[in-house]
Amino acid sequence: MRFIDAFVKGLSSIWLSVVLLVLLALLTWLGTLEQVHTGLFEVQKKYFDSLFLIHHVGPVPVPLPGATLVMGVLFVNLILGGILRMRKGVSTIGILITHFGIAFLLVAGFVKAYFAEEGHLTLYEGERSNVFTSYHHWEVAVLEKLPDGQVREVVAPEQLFADAEQGARVVLNSPDVPFQVEVTRFLSNSRVLPKGPMFTPPLPVVDGFFLEALEKEKENESNAAGAYVALLDPRTGKRTEGVLWGLSKQPWTVEVDGRTWGIELRRAQYLMPFVLRMDDFKKEDHARMTMAKSYSSDVTVFEGSTSRPVKIEMNEPLRSQGLVLYQSSWGPQNGRPGDRLFSTLAVVRNPADYYPAFACFVIALGLLVHFGMKLWRHIRAETREAV
Repeated sequence: MRFIDAFVKGLSSIWLSVVLLVLLALLTWLGTLEQVHTGLFEVQKKYFDSLFLIHHVGPVPVPLPGATLVMGVLFVNLILGGILRMRKGVSTIGILITHFGIAFLLVAGFVKAYFAEEGHLTLYEGERSNVFTSYHHWEVAVLEKLPDGQVREVVAPEQLFADAEQGARVVLNSPDVPFQVEVTRFLSNSRVLPKGPMFTPPLPVVDGFFLEALEKEKENESNAAGAYVALLDPRTGKRTEGVLWGLSKQPWTVEVDGRTWGIELRRAQYLMPFVLRMDDFKKEDHARMTMAKSYSSDVTVFEGSTSRPVKIEMNEPLRSQGLVLYQSSWGPQNGRPGDRLFSTLAVVRNPADYYPAFACFVIALGLLVHFGMKLWRHIRAETREAV
C-alpha cells in the first residue's frame, strides 16, 4: 500500500506537472527547429504522435518521451492532483472548473489526433464529387465493374501493409474478393522506370518495369508511393505479380475467376455524406500583380433530395454533418486570363471540432470565478478596515 500511495502521490505532484510542461515546451522547440530539414508531417509523427523518440544532438542520440506520452501523463496528473486530491471547498471551485477545462482540452487533442480525417477536394467549375482525398495516407483498392456500370471497391488502408516498407510480406484478404493480395515491398517515395540493357536494377523487374526508391521529399504530400504486389488465387495456386505506383493514371488489370479486376495504389479516399458541386470560382488579384488577394468558391451542396448554395471563403468555411471545408488554394498557378481554374478545398472530419472552444469557455469561466472570488474577498477586507 505504501508503494501505491507513493506512486499516486508522485503522479499527482505539482513538480511532475512542471517537468511535463517543460518537456512539452522542449518538444515544441525541437520540432520547430527540425522543420528546417524535415516536413511538417514527419515532424508531427516524430515529436508529437509518438510515445518515445530519438533526437540527435550532433552525433549524440538523446532519447526523449514523445508528446503523446507526455500529454497522457499530464492528463493523469491533472485528474489526480488537480481534481481528485485537491482540497475541496468554496475557495477552490474556480480552480476545479479550470482544471476540468484543461483536461477536456487534452481529450480534444487526443480525439483529433486519432479519429480525425483530413484531406482535400479539388474541383473545376461544373464538376461535382462526394469524395475527398488524403494528403498523406495511401490505400490499395481492388475494383470491379458491375453489370449496371457501377464500380465496387474493396479497400485496404495503409496501416494494413505499412510493414512491407521494412521488408515484411503482408497478405490482404477479403471475403468479397476471390483472391489474396500479397504486398511484398512498399516504398514511401518512388518512380517507375523501364529495364534497360546492360543494367541490373536494385529491385525486381516485372513486365519490363521496376520501382526506384527515392529519398522522401520534405513535404510529405509530394511523395509518390509504390508497391510490389502479387495476386494469389487460393483455388488454383496461380500467382500473378505486378507493380503499383501512386501516380499511375490507370489501375493494373487482371482476370481472375472469369472476372476482370483492377488494382491500384492511391491516396486514401473518404466519403462525404453529401455531394458538392463547384459552380463558380472567384479570384481577386493585388493591383498590378498576378498574386491573389482573395479567392472564394460558390458551391451547391446536395443532401438527399435537397440542395442549397454556399459561398466558401478563406475565413468562412462550410460546416455540414461533421465536416469542415476550407478554401485552401487554387490553380493552375500559371493560368492565363480566361483559362479554366480549379479550386482546392481542405476537408476535415473531426469529431472534436467544437471541443477546444468549449474547453476554452470552461477554462475562462473557472478563471473568472476564481479571481472574481479573490477580488470579492479583497473588497470585503478593504471595506472592513475602512469601517
